[in-house]
Amino acid sequence: MSPSGRIPSGVWALGFVSMLMDISSEMIHSLLPLFMVTTLGSSMLAVGLIEGLAESTALIVKIFSGAFSDYLGRRKGLALAGYGLGALSKPLFALASTSGLVLTARLVDRVGKGIRGAPRDALVADMTPPALRGAAFGLRQSLDTVGAFVGPLLAVGLMLLWANDFRAIFWVAVIPAWLAVALLALGVKEAPAQPGAPRTNPIRRANLKRLGPACWWVVGVGAVVTLARFSEAFLVLRAAQTGLPLAWVPLVMVAMNLVYAAAAYPFGKLSDSVGHRKLLAMGMVVLVAADLVLATDFGLASLFLGVGLWGVHMAMTQGLLAAMVADTAPADLRGTAFGVFNLLSGLSMLLASVMAGLLWDGFGAPATFLAGAAIGTLALLSLAIRSPATPMR
Repeated sequence: MSPSGRIPSGVWALGFVSMLMDISSEMIHSLLPLFMVTTLGSSMLAVGLIEGLAESTALIVKIFSGAFSDYLGRRKGLALAGYGLGALSKPLFALASTSGLVLTARLVDRVGKGIRGAPRDALVADMTPPALRGAAFGLRQSLDTVGAFVGPLLAVGLMLLWANDFRAIFWVAVIPAWLAVALLALGVKEAPAQPGAPRTNPIRRANLKRLGPACWWVVGVGAVVTLARFSEAFLVLRAAQTGLPLAWVPLVMVAMNLVYAAAAYPFGKLSDSVGHRKLLAMGMVVLVAADLVLATDFGLASLFLGVGLWGVHMAMTQGLLAAMVADTAPADLRGTAFGVFNLLSGLSMLLASVMAGLLWDGFGAPATFLAGAAIGTLALLSLAIRSPATPMR
């Protein structure tokens, strides 16, 4: 625990671990849709299926890793295993010659993300006083997102330097992944488990009931919010339609994540002092606006406006939802709560990405983004559904 008003040093370290791994991942992911379509000849539906399966796999695995971390009373070991698996997956992208191998690499990478995600988030909550949780999750998300725009920026520079050599860039991405593993191993200390604490199955029925109506409300709303926001791979593909040179297309991810990184901590800190539901509703309004702008075809101006709004939405909602889970779950079930939250969000992400791919192939890009705006409007309405007994801000 840190002195009052100061975010613990362990949260900073976890933020830099996330940043390094995101640099590695986004160097690959910002180019992967183009690599699949231009080099491997994959369809838009294949991109949507692979992205949806990969991201939903990560979110679904979190329920088991989170529950296991609650059972053990320890988080760091699982987080280290997850980051290590992510680092091991990176060379597979450089070696891929078919969509099947890309899918394998994505699944291995995302299983690693799933293993580390819920224990890491629970570790942040364990380290941080309740009055600072919004700021702590916002800070970790902000540092994570710095990596998410540095990675595509490096990818653009190397694409220009190496004449669009996708595979060479994928090999470079291996380096920051292993730096992240080393920093986590050496730079994050975990408080010892409570001696004599009884071990029970965190996902048995009695424990799931202990999560309570407030926590289940957050889980349900999080799933609806995720359903309204499909994979960012479709932002990259939308950019390719504007006529940007191939090497410059990853700049859309740079722009989105630059906005996201700059705004995540301020919005996280704001969430400690304002109503959670109100801030979440404002975030959904911003997502609907982003979808409507991206559905238009006014060139680079509308593209980057829509992408910037998408980044604002992410900054307003992602750290906020994590803080809401931490605030509403019992301390000994935080890992399980994050796992359940991400299980339902993972199923929503799979459905949303497959739907986006089908609409894109069948009706074009505008239909995909208009559908996202419609679902975002439904998500706004879902925020009004609340049990009278639910103690939610």
